[in-house]
Amino acid sequence: MTRRLWPWLRLVLALGILAALLLRLGADAFVDGLRAIDAGSLVAALAIGLATTLCGAGRWCVVARRLGLPLSLGTAVSDYYRALLLNAVLPAGVLGDVHRAVSHGQRSGDLGRGVRAVVFERFAGQVVLIAIAVAVLLAQPMNLTLDHSAVISILAVPITAVGLAVLWRKRAATVWADARVGLLSRRAFPMVVLLSATAVAGHLALLLVAARVAGTEAPADRLLPLFVVALLVMALPVNVGGWGPREAFLAAAFGAAGLGAAQGLTTAVVYGVLALVASLPGALFVVLKNREVVRERGDQSGQQVLALAG
Repeated sequence: MTRRLWPWLRLVLALGILAALLLRLGADAFVDGLRAIDAGSLVAALAIGLATTLCGAGRWCVVARRLGLPLSLGTAVSDYYRALLLNAVLPAGVLGDVHRAVSHGQRSGDLGRGVRAVVFERFAGQVVLIAIAVAVLLAQPMNLTLDHSAVISILAVPITAVGLAVLWRKRAATVWADARVGLLSRRAFPMVVLLSATAVAGHLALLLVAARVAGTEAPADRLLPLFVVALLVMALPVNVGGWGPREAFLAAAFGAAGLGAAQGLTTAVVYGVLALVASLPGALFVVLKNREVVRERGDQSGQQVLALAG
């Protein structure tokens, strides 16, 4: 019963967050964000999106190959782009990764390891992000007077991680054995960390672009602590295509930092649009994949007709 209700509850919570922000800060912050986006920011989003996607796809290749699953970089990039697009347009923000994991597992003939490969590579990205966030916050604390919504957003990250660990406890032995090979081996670990760190840098760069487009003039070193925590908040599985907690946190954090809650919300809106634009090449790969499926089905139908005729 709980599993059936959770997707709907998650959707309601995300919509509730957005509705609360709309009532509190008004529609101007949303509208201003949409109006501020220009051609230069769209090009920057596509370029940064390409870089971060290559890093994510490369990380996936490293993990999958160490687990003995075949995966070329070209296939990984196309599947990753497609997953990013689905994550951006569908509720929950993870359905694209679920599709990517299941599809690769089915193609490789090992669904379990296919799913674990995707879980491992995404988990590795989050661990590196947390390490970077800790380093940034130790070097330059946010020095905020956080309100209740910001505190809840931050605390929800480790709470969610603990919850996922509990869900996986029954398969701990298998998961740990594959993690040692796929993530922690001497061949995989350095590449996974490097690719993950580069991807984090790309996401932070896109947030900075969004802030500048939104009109924020604060220096980058002042914004960096806010942005690394924002990236952690974005990992929360309570969103509508990525929207919800991100907007709440940036509005609260910008307000607490003296930059204006409306300015933080506008920055979040611009980032959301630019992130969607960065995933749009996934639409091309969706079309190409559909054509491939149609062609394969047509060939199979033709072979069946010939077999019956023979």
